[in-house]
Amino acid sequence: MWTEEAGATAEAQESGIGNKSSSSSQIPVVGVVTEDDEAQGVFKAMDLNRVIKLLEETDKVGLEEKQLKFVKKLVQCYQNGLPLRDLAQIFKILNLCSGKIKNQPRFIESAYDIIKLCGLPFLKKKVSDEITYAEDTANSIALLGDLMKIPSSELRIQICKCIVDFYHAEPPKKHIPGYQQASSSYKIQMAEVGGLAKTMVQSMTLLENQLVEKLWVLKVLQHLSTSEVNCTIMMKAQAASGICTHLNDPDPSGQLLFRSSEILWNLLEKSSKEEVIQQLSNLECLLALKEVFKNLFMRGFSHYDRQLRNDILVITTIIAQNPEAPMIECGFTKDLILFATFNEVKSQNLLVKGLKLSNSYEDFELKKLLFNVIVILCKDLPTVQLLIDGKVILALFTYVKKPEKQKIIDWSAAQHEELQLHAIATLSSVAPLLIEEYMSCQGNARVLAFLEWCESEDPFFSHGNSFHGTGGRGNKFAQMRYSLRLLRAMVYLEDETVNKDLCEKGTIQQMIGIFKNMISKPNEKEEAIVLEIQSDILLILSGLCENHIQRKEIFGTEGVDIVLHVMKTDPRKLQSGLGYNVLLFSTLDSIWCCILGCYPSEDYFLEKEGIFLLLDLLALNQKKFCNLILGIMVEFCDNPKTAAHVNAWQGKKDQTAASLLIKLWRKEEKELGVKRDKNGKIIDTKKPLFTSFQEEQKIIPLPANCPSIAVMDVSENIRAKIYAILGKLDFENLPGLSAEDFVTLCIIHRYLDFKIGEIWNEIYEEIKLEKLRPVTTDKKALEAITTASENIGKMVASLQSDIIESQACQDVQNEQKVYAKIQATHKQRELANKSWEDFLARTSNAKALKKAKRLQEKAIEASRYHKRPQNAIFHQTDIKGLNTTVPSGGVVTVESTPARLVGGPLVDTDIALKKLPIRGGALQRVKAVKIVDAPKKSIPT
Repeated sequence: MWTEEAGATAEAQESGIGNKSSSSSQIPVVGVVTEDDEAQGVFKAMDLNRVIKLLEETDKVGLEEKQLKFVKKLVQCYQNGLPLRDLAQIFKILNLCSGKIKNQPRFIESAYDIIKLCGLPFLKKKVSDEITYAEDTANSIALLGDLMKIPSSELRIQICKCIVDFYHAEPPKKHIPGYQQASSSYKIQMAEVGGLAKTMVQSMTLLENQLVEKLWVLKVLQHLSTSEVNCTIMMKAQAASGICTHLNDPDPSGQLLFRSSEILWNLLEKSSKEEVIQQLSNLECLLALKEVFKNLFMRGFSHYDRQLRNDILVITTIIAQNPEAPMIECGFTKDLILFATFNEVKSQNLLVKGLKLSNSYEDFELKKLLFNVIVILCKDLPTVQLLIDGKVILALFTYVKKPEKQKIIDWSAAQHEELQLHAIATLSSVAPLLIEEYMSCQGNARVLAFLEWCESEDPFFSHGNSFHGTGGRGNKFAQMRYSLRLLRAMVYLEDETVNKDLCEKGTIQQMIGIFKNMISKPNEKEEAIVLEIQSDILLILSGLCENHIQRKEIFGTEGVDIVLHVMKTDPRKLQSGLGYNVLLFSTLDSIWCCILGCYPSEDYFLEKEGIFLLLDLLALNQKKFCNLILGIMVEFCDNPKTAAHVNAWQGKKDQTAASLLIKLWRKEEKELGVKRDKNGKIIDTKKPLFTSFQEEQKIIPLPANCPSIAVMDVSENIRAKIYAILGKLDFENLPGLSAEDFVTLCIIHRYLDFKIGEIWNEIYEEIKLEKLRPVTTDKKALEAITTASENIGKMVASLQSDIIESQACQDVQNEQKVYAKIQATHKQRELANKSWEDFLARTSNAKALKKAKRLQEKAIEASRYHKRPQNAIFHQTDIKGLNTTVPSGGVVTVESTPARLVGGPLVDTDIALKKLPIRGGALQRVKAVKIVDAPKKSIPT
């Protein structure tokens, strides 16, 4: 601690009072780290409070010299780093020194030396020091930005160097025992917290005519802008517009433009892009960007200049996305269009006279960026006239042709291919805005000829190494893909001049031919791109054929065949994510536009089981397809041949089309929140079709030309389409329906009546809300209509109850039949068990066997016919000596020849030798044996 005695001693030493013996026992003013102190780990520092107090004093003789000497000793003391715990006091001393500079210029050197110390590492004694002194550190670093107001070039440059050193941390020159260096990113974080970036941006206004200091500040901002936090602070301080407006300031070194563009890039990437664009979307900034780009385009020849030129163009493209940016007003749009087309369309403009792009990477990137900026600019409709004047369509069409042999091309083959694809993609955006120019350039003929080359077998090695060339390596898929996109964009303008010209040139047949060719030559490697091409072809055909019967006839059976081919796709592929869903949507659209309304095509579609395929798709129960398929089904049902096909269809588990449609109705009502009981019966007879949305939405008076909620409901779900289809199929003769289906069918049958009642109810409610009182006749009519609608609801509910009761009775009867069958089965099983027990008893119990034998004989005797007819021959059926009660076989053999003569039936067979002998085996011709009482019936073996 600094005591009065120590202070007095120090003053005496400085004034020459005292001697060596006394000085050895005094406390030194400046902490000096001796070898002994270093060994003990002691860090001796100055009493900073004393220095602060000294600097705050005024009006003393010789005070300035004393103050400067103390500051100099302070700098010497902290030459190895600044402890975090002393940072607040050191910066207070710095602030006091800077405050004296105006009246005492000698303090500039002191301030300079202290600022230089800030570039040294910050030291911490404890791990927690970084958190403990975070606020003091942030405030201290923020002071550096405030010191930029001091009009000293030397001081400002040192401040900038100090801040730049934050990002290039170095270890302390000398290790101080007991202290560690703060983390390398600590200064950077504290600079963010303290808002240093804001004060550095504000300091730019003070340096308009001081190039060196300005370049140093830009270098600082370049480092600070690597952080998102700092970028946000800089954006709020209007850094973007402030930097952009000075891009054209004189700078022989070229650093100003380079650092400024880097800062603008970082601001666009790491802060609010919209806010930065808004700052740059003013006339002053765009004029500056325009002049910079023109100078670099016309006079920049080095690799560095070309890179910088492209960076400026990208920044301009981002600004051009803002429709409020005055791109046309500042003349930038006109210049960009000129630069984009001067190579393809000869121009006498002095800006491009004598200019030529090389095939270097930077110039190639520039060409693509210029194509891209045209796409951005054309979104602003006032740009259209400039595009016409610049002959942009003609310039882009120079790329839409097959590669020509023996022609000197400035670009390499890969570069030309990429530019070709980029040009066609640009045409897809620009051509729909310039229809007259497109037609005057014979756009349709050029694209169709190019497509013909794409489909041909001409050898062509495609590189496919760009964004637009994806999937086109070694083939022409990329060219075909973008050409079809261009045609699709033109067809969907619904401009009859364009579409008629396409049909006259045989586009329909050509599209069908391309599709069939792709089917015959499948390409699994590029499956996703093939599917996209097929989808675009079908969409083009739909756009051409819609509302034109003659074109539908040209589409014909060949077109129907490709549609059916797509519909037969394995449903599992719809979940593959490759684009089968999009292709199926395009296919359904083509059915609607190219087949419906043309009776020969409709009949052919039915003959080829097209309705079955539609119902198979509907049975997949995918909501995204249901609405479109049902709409097609409604139109197809106008054809009298359709009903038989629909009724003949069978899905899984023998499901019929009617059952499927009713199931979809139930699912739709469940999703809409329609009130039904567990059996599907109507709950609210006044509002039988009301959805949960209609319940929540209050009825409000609307103009007569605005559809009400009830009317909108018809088009927003599939119930109306299901009603229309079932109505055309005849509600009374629908096969394969369950009781549950019939309950739902009662509601569907009355859908139109319910909907009409719902609309009239809305009208009645609107009249009440508008506080109008209808005349008596109208009031009675309204009440009658609403009552009739409610009565229909009650009637349907009653019919549903009857169906449910009838089904319940039928279920009971069916249940009783099942129980009767079960009972009969059990009884039969009991009889079989009893018979088996009797059988076992006869085989194991002699008494039971005798009893059974007597019963058997008694039954046999009772069954005999006692009155014998005359001359009848009686055959004995009993086998004597047989010890069994089981009836013998039904086959009886009567031997007409005595066995003793023939030797038995098996005498001459081999089987007699293989079987065990029965009563001695087969009879042999042995004369010594005499057979007595030979039976008339042989024993079955």
